[in-house]
Amino acid sequence: MISGNHIIRITFWFVLSAFLFPSLRSSAATLDDLKKLEIICFVPSYLPQGFRLKTVEITYDEPGPDEPKRPFPLYSVEYENDQKATFSIESAREGIGDRNIMEEENTEETEIQTPLGPMYLIYRPKGKNGRKDEIKANWVSDANMNAETSKNAEGHPILGRYHGFSATGITLAEFSKIVQSLHPIRDEKAATPAATQTSALKIHPKVFSMISCWISDSESPVVTEMNLDAVEKDGNEFNQDRLKQDGDWLQCPVPDRNGFMRYRPLESKGNQYKVEYQENGGGTLTTSSIVEFEIEKRNIHRDGKPVTIRVLRVLSYNQK
Repeated sequence: MISGNHIIRITFWFVLSAFLFPSLRSSAATLDDLKKLEIICFVPSYLPQGFRLKTVEITYDEPGPDEPKRPFPLYSVEYENDQKATFSIESAREGIGDRNIMEEENTEETEIQTPLGPMYLIYRPKGKNGRKDEIKANWVSDANMNAETSKNAEGHPILGRYHGFSATGITLAEFSKIVQSLHPIRDEKAATPAATQTSALKIHPKVFSMISCWISDSESPVVTEMNLDAVEKDGNEFNQDRLKQDGDWLQCPVPDRNGFMRYRPLESKGNQYKVEYQENGGGTLTTSSIVEFEIEKRNIHRDGKPVTIRVLRVLSYNQK
């Protein structure tokens, strides 16, 4: 949900952008225009028969008082067929609320798995079969948003965006097939690769060392949740200055030994990640494991006051 004050700020931004960014102030656009944006813009590679592109719009969010004075583009895309059935995509940067809310009683909810992560839907009328008057998915964060919020949960996103998907007049099966085909409109080589996204998180390799136990010990994972905010602030145990990027690997030395701890990204979907972690204590033996985890926000009380922290939570662990 975007507040009235936010709408006023956006209106002001359109006026300001006419002077600061004259080449970007038009809201009417084409798919080729989306390719020129530095943000991730999703489009489907599959559409039900008869669907055609109806509109593409680019708008701009206003920078806040503590943000760089630069354009913050947002995009929306809508497809339609002759029966007025639609599929649409919208984006947001901040000030979002739940999208998948319907006031009608004849509604039902479900969850589907997509390349963008789990997607929660609400639709009407009830029932898995038949065409729906309306389908809405909740916001999905892209890789840029995940990387930026993982580094600073309270910061303002620069390139990160939330994406919302809606439809009318189609079946759940058709909606699912469309979202399964979603991909960034720019060439994948131009987008941020998964390895860079995960490395941008700058999770200290010692975090994964605490998850894995040594071969002679009993059972892994030892630690299944980690407060990443505390890790970033604990410079003694997690010295960021000694981190080194070696190709896909983010590496740090083992204290007082000629060994190393390192990890490399394997997969990145939404807020879920999979990495390979390796550790060498200074000898000839290098242990390796595959760790799948998610990064989520957790509300706790610290010193009697509510705080929000970023937590790494282990989803699966496999010793190689």
